[in-house]
Amino acid sequence: MESPRRVKPYTKPSGERRGLLIVYTGDGKGKSTAAFGLALRAHGRGLRVRIFQFLKHQGARFGEHRALARLGIPIEGLGDGFTWKSRDLEASAQMAREGWARAKEAILSGAYDLVVLDEATYPLRYGWILLEEFLEALKARPSHVHVVVTGRGAPEPLLALADTVTEMRKVKHAFDLGVPAQKGIEH
Repeated sequence: MESPRRVKPYTKPSGERRGLLIVYTGDGKGKSTAAFGLALRAHGRGLRVRIFQFLKHQGARFGEHRALARLGIPIEGLGDGFTWKSRDLEASAQMAREGWARAKEAILSGAYDLVVLDEATYPLRYGWILLEEFLEALKARPSHVHVVVTGRGAPEPLLALADTVTEMRKVKHAFDLGVPAQKGIEH
């Protein structure tokens, strides 16, 4: 038990308002969910939002795709699913590179206020997208553009560049108990 705070625990920041680089990583659930929640918040404030998913395929119709489509928030699948289901990993790598070209263009164009790069750490870790090119594009983005990157095992140079990093830590997961993913909860 603790007592409620009676004094503000911080002083008001005096820095500039600018586009942030936010990374959600770690082995726990909630990375994409946090990014979609942020996209929803930004959209609600009138910001222009675009979402790219590096593992989901173009025709994916999970719950988030259905809801975001109703709201008019573009979400684009750039991959062909889990790598262990891929029939051709070189084709998967090529899809990631082509998808990165589209995502990079969206970031650098300044046409969006928030760009979500969901599951982007995977093609970075696999070497399908060059980390140096990825980081340079993030550094070169227009000053108003916020970018969110999600996925396990975010590379250290990305974490160093980021303004905000949250690591999701798995404490317990129903899947480990043999419970399958629940429609509307995990997909």
